Amino acid sequence: MKHYELLRRLARPAETKIVLLVLDGVGDLRTAEQPQTPLARAATPNLDALAARSSLGRIVPVAPGITPGSGPGHLALFGYDPLDPEADIGRGVLEALGADMEVRRGDVVARGNYATADDGGRLTDRRAGRIPTAESERLTGVLREALAEDPPPGAEVVLRHGEGHRFVLLLRGEGLAAEVADTDPQREGVPPLQAEATDPRAETTARAVRHLVSVAERALAAEPRANRVLLRGFSSLPHLPSMTGLYGLRCGAFAGYPLYRGVAAACGMELVPCGKQPEETFAAAAGRWPDFDYLFLHVKKADMAGEDGDFEAKVEAIEAVDRALPRLLEAGPDVLAITGDHSTPVPMRLHSWHPVPLLIAAATAYADRTTAFDEDHATAGHLGTIPSHHLMGLLLAHAGRLAKYGA
Repeated sequence: MKHYELLRRLARPAETKIVLLVLDGVGDLRTAEQPQTPLARAATPNLDALAARSSLGRIVPVAPGITPGSGPGHLALFGYDPLDPEADIGRGVLEALGADMEVRRGDVVARGNYATADDGGRLTDRRAGRIPTAESERLTGVLREALAEDPPPGAEVVLRHGEGHRFVLLLRGEGLAAEVADTDPQREGVPPLQAEATDPRAETTARAVRHLVSVAERALAAEPRANRVLLRGFSSLPHLPSMTGLYGLRCGAFAGYPLYRGVAAACGMELVPCGKQPEETFAAAAGRWPDFDYLFLHVKKADMAGEDGDFEAKVEAIEAVDRALPRLLEAGPDVLAITGDHSTPVPMRLHSWHPVPLLIAAATAYADRTTAFDEDHATAGHLGTIPSHHLMGLLLAHAGRLAKYGA
């Protein structure tokens, strides 16, 4: 039996509210060169006071040693086993859903990055210096015009600019399949990869992508920074049961970036407009408080700082959450969980497999002897280290929304 099927059997209604606050990439490392983690360094009086009356522990997003992408990391937090084939949703579909694009059955979608390459074609910046969103919008217009003049064979192309250096590519046509390898090598100093079909059914798609990349390279050749495109996460629409159907919850998502909105949409949540700063996100949630039983709140900047290797920026991102936290606590969640979808350690500049700190505050939470929200206290906490997809059961139980199992 799948874990969420057990929860569905036991789920029962209650007049309680659950809040999941995801500090993206919050986990980090203590090393000889970095003797404190950003969480330990940050001034977080509100988080620490909450920790002193809560249960702490750690979550493993996928499995020991397995580094998660943001999609699997969030799906696990919502109660779906990321190792289940039905939860293997590519980044492209998540980005497209989060950008409010129409995705039909049979469409193939990919997440795109504008990137910088040198004269030899080797990547020097996979994010094109994190160009502003207005620049991404302009570049996407340039690509649309170039592809209108020289379209790929066998596919209609829909492009949508995203946040910063990101964009979304959607291919529509007969006989397309999503089994295409990424063109993003996930490192610099090498050229982009060729789009190759990983299944014979996807040969038409791979051919269309290779043509599109060639057109893009010519169209962007004179750009000072964004002179390449990188594509990853080729995917099609998933078949996931909704959280409302599983748990009987009215679910609202408060996330400012398309990918996280897309994961929430794939799980059946209502997408609520909100800003990107913690205080904006918390205020938006408070404004829709009566409408939902489960509120997913996402804060991004700790992850961005980790990927940039910027310790001080990650500290500031955490402190910004702490400063805004009283606004969320005033709304009065019955159950509040604070964690991340994965760790993004500053020394690594990448997502990692390291367990992520977890805090659960509720009237029924065991108040352990922890006094701060950081990696050391989480390691010593009452909850121990659990698979991320088991978190949903804990939240439902603390909210009085699970019946007893068995006689």
